[in-house]
Formats: sequence, structure tokens, C-alpha cells
Amino acid sequence: MIVQLLLLVAVAALLVLFVRNRHGVRVAAGKRVALVLFALVNVYAVIRPDDLTALAQAIGVGRGTDLVLYALVVGFLSVTLNQYLRFQGVDARVTELARTLAVREAEIVNRDRGLLVGPDARAVPVVPGVPDEPGA
Repeated sequence: MIVQLLLLVAVAALLVLFVRNRHGVRVAAGKRVALVLFALVNVYAVIRPDDLTALAQAIGVGRGTDLVLYALVVGFLSVTLNQYLRFQGVDARVTELARTLAVREAEIVNRDRGLLVGPDARAVPVVPGVPDEPGA
């Protein structure tokens, strides 16, 4: 009984931390709903472990703990894939930003050296938060 109470408190605490997270606005609504459903299933499994064993045997898994393990493996793989794809997107954005800044800095240096003449001499894109002159 003590283990069940500790598990229920842990699931509730994690759920509250996730839902009340300051950066939680970035999390898609579908992911929030999935997490709440996952937490509710876990609470039910903690309260009624015999029902989980009956469900596991009905779908061809020996024990309820094995079913939980298989579900956790699938969940872990989906989270890992989601993080990988998110980091790929961030990496692409950082690369594009670095390229843009490098080209802008080169244009500024060339303009200062007098290598750009004519209408292109002031055609340097303005990036918010970045000073027009290097070192300014």
C-alpha cells in the first residue's frame, strides 16, 4: 500500500510539473492530452494491478509488469525520436542563422574597405539586435 501511495504521488507531481511548466506553452496540445492519458492509465495500473495482468493475458502477454515494460519501451523510443527530430530542426535553424550572419559581416567588412561600390554599398540587410558596424 505504501508503494502505491508513493507511485501515485510521483505521477501526480510529474503531471503537475509538466502542465504548470513555464515553457509548457510550446508543447502541443496533443502531447499534453497523451501525457494526461498516460498518467491516468498509470494511476489505474497502480490502483488495480490485477486488472492490468488480466489485460496483459488477454492480449497474449504473460504478466501486467511485462505489458508495462513494453509500453515504456515504445514510449521511450517515441520520445527519443521526437527529441532527435526537434534537434535536427534547431540545428538547421542555427546553421542558417550562422550563414546569414557570416554573409552580413563579410558585406560590412567589404563596404568598410571600399570594395563595394555603387547601389550595393548600402545593401546590407539589417538584422534586429546586431549593430551595423563591427565592434559597435
